[in-house]
Amino acid sequence: MEYRFLNAKGINIFYRTCGGKDKPVMVLFHGFPSASHMFRDLMPMLADRFYLIAPDYPGFGQSESPDRSVFAYTFDHLAEVMDAFLDALGVRRFFMYVFDYGAPIGFRIAVKHPERVLGIVSQNGNVYEEGLGKKWEARAEYWRNPTVDKREQYKSAFAKETVIGQYTFGTEPGSVSPDGYSLDLYYASTIPDYAEKQSDLIFDYQNNVKLYPVFQQYLREYQPKLLAIWGKDDPSFIWAGAEAFRKDVPDAKIVPVNSGHFALENRCAEIADNMKGFF
Repeated sequence: MEYRFLNAKGINIFYRTCGGKDKPVMVLFHGFPSASHMFRDLMPMLADRFYLIAPDYPGFGQSESPDRSVFAYTFDHLAEVMDAFLDALGVRRFFMYVFDYGAPIGFRIAVKHPERVLGIVSQNGNVYEEGLGKKWEARAEYWRNPTVDKREQYKSAFAKETVIGQYTFGTEPGSVSPDGYSLDLYYASTIPDYAEKQSDLIFDYQNNVKLYPVFQQYLREYQPKLLAIWGKDDPSFIWAGAEAFRKDVPDAKIVPVNSGHFALENRCAEIADNMKGFF
């Protein structure tokens, strides 16, 4: 494994890589409230098949976290920076692994450059309204009627008990190491103005839902090779979101795993084996 920084659109982006550069590229887009460390176990398992690249988005992990006065924390903007990051690396053809926030980021890039995407792994990376769990009903009300009080309320998304719950809900007791969520909590406590930056993204998530039809049209038109492998007990992006891919990509492989949202934390080897068997 190697750990590097690269400047993309004036922002220092941290990324980790492993595997031989002569192999097909696999770009891994992380979720919330995590960073590229969520792929720390998966990447070595795939290094014999892919050259793997996992960046941290601006405001996440080890990447630069610009002030909100000079950087808009929106998914359009994060995708723009990630697109520039791949260009700076000279990546022109790649597979992509999308999880949680990584789905609207990765799919924006796929829509812009459909010819570059060799295949997609969606691990609890939702692009269908069917996949939105009940918590999104309340968030939709917040998007319709935003208030300061509601914005404050949703800062509970990065409270200690919420983050730990995201990792452990739907998993067998004792099957999830504290390493991942402990590092997420460290970043939440040390990244400047973290709560406000993340609150901007929670509010902007509504624009991802509005783009779902665009992402679905991309899938119908280009029929990428697609593996939807899903922690089936995820309360945020429910199992129906995995099954929905078949509407647009009939040949998609849909696999449930016995886990919740952060399925890599206790089903990493199973996910790696499915990826190797499919691509």
